[in-house]
Amino acid sequence: MSQTILVIEDNPQNMYLMRFLLERHGFEVLAAENGLEGIAMAERSRPDCILLDIQLPMLDGYAVTMELRKNPNLRGTPIIAVTSYAMVGDREKAIDAGATDYVEKPINPDTFIDQVRKHLLAS
Repeated sequence: MSQTILVIEDNPQNMYLMRFLLERHGFEVLAAENGLEGIAMAERSRPDCILLDIQLPMLDGYAVTMELRKNPNLRGTPIIAVTSYAMVGDREKAIDAGATDYVEKPINPDTFIDQVRKHLLAS
C-alpha cells in the first residue's frame, strides 16, 4: 500500500512539480488549493504526510498548521512547510506554528523526495 501525501499549494506549477515527483516515487497524492480545503481534506483522509505552502488564500500556512495540530488524529502527522519565505526567522516561525520541517522553494528535485521520506520513516 502506498503512502498518501496531502499537498496544500495554490500555485499550479509548484503543485505539478511536487505531484510529479511524489507520484514518480510511488506516493499517492491528494491536492488542495487553499488552507480551508486542505484542513478538511486532511481531517477526512488522514494522510501520512502534509506538504504545506505558507502563502495560501483564505488561511495562511501558519494558521493551517496550528488548526491541524488541534486535531488529535493529526498531531503526529509530519507537516512540512514548503515555502519561498526564506528570511531569517521564517523557519523558526513555521516550526513554532507546529510544522515538522521547512523546505525552501524552489524545491530541489534531486533532494526533495529524501526530505519527505525522512519524516515518513520517523513517524
